[in-house]
Amino acid sequence: MSQAEVNPDLRVSNRARFELELEFVQSLANPFYLHSLAQQGILSQPAFVNFLKYLMYWKDKNYARFILYPHALHHLELLQHAQFRAEIGKDEWREYLNQKQFDHWRTW
Repeated sequence: MSQAEVNPDLRVSNRARFELELEFVQSLANPFYLHSLAQQGILSQPAFVNFLKYLMYWKDKNYARFILYPHALHHLELLQHAQFRAEIGKDEWREYLNQKQFDHWRTW
């Protein structure tokens, strides 16, 4: 008997968590969303910073293969730095990041 057959509730719970975290990590590809998080003060909360550190496991190839928006992983890496978390709250940084992302897509 497999582990999944022994505890189907655990399997459902793990899948739900996986999907929720995947959706959140992918939302980090949006510079306007990052700007909003900074404007609300969420990026300066220690618990949220710890959550961002926890999410770094998505950079592992076994998890990264599920990511549809590769900029999400780049932005997750940038969010590990306090200076970036502070600067992304400024309109000019949001626009700069948005333009860099657009330029990358345009020339890819």
